[in-house]
Amino acid sequence: DQVATDFKLWVRDQLDACEVALTALIHALIAQAEQGADWVMPGFTHLQTAQPVTWGHHMMAYVEMFGRDLSRVRDARKRMSECPLGAAALAGTSFPIDRNSTAAALGFDRPAANSLDAVSDRDFALEFLGLASICAMHLSRFAEELVIWSSAQFRFVSLSDRFSTGSSIMPQKKNPDAAELIRAKIGRIFGANVALMMVMKGLPLAYSKDMQEDKEQVFDAADNLILALAAMQGMVADMQANKAALCAAA
Repeated sequence: DQVATDFKLWVRDQLDACEVALTALIHALIAQAEQGADWVMPGFTHLQTAQPVTWGHHMMAYVEMFGRDLSRVRDARKRMSECPLGAAALAGTSFPIDRNSTAAALGFDRPAANSLDAVSDRDFALEFLGLASICAMHLSRFAEELVIWSSAQFRFVSLSDRFSTGSSIMPQKKNPDAAELIRAKIGRIFGANVALMMVMKGLPLAYSKDMQEDKEQVFDAADNLILALAAMQGMVADMQANKAALCAAA
């Protein structure tokens, strides 16, 4: 029960960090949308020019996506309000403890209702990985667009030097390294989601040593998601949209 409690508290902290990072990213996207609210640009289907839209409209599409991610984070946080502490190994304890008191002291709303479930449950970790995977997918899609848009063939955006590198032998190059690394790290988050599902899929109640393998995936996914959100927020805040190139392509 102590392991389950500590793990749940840690995941709750990561959700809080994700909420802060997502809010900052959404604010950066809104600022970009306001700056170029009426800048005409091409909308694409099949990555081919389809209909004209605006820069603001395109940025606000990602505001909607990350807004849903933010809602999922807040919704998941509500379901992590039951405290496993006091369930002991699986059937509670004969010690005269006050589970309501310990739950409240740790910031939970109430103690878990069933001791077997309290020890066995890793839904909170799986739910975190699920919402992290959806958010990561949104980050990857946006990162791919930034890679394309910053290329010499498009020139829709110019990324800050903070998030780009030059070439060791080709001075004309400005490589979108941060966007590419975000795109790559997303695969680790997807992999973590599947890995923990595979750990949990055949476990009887209550605790099995297999569950020692539940931490690495969640720790890695949380680190990479929060890093990717921060990097994307910085890129969006610093990037310069090329109004002339956007309009000419439309």
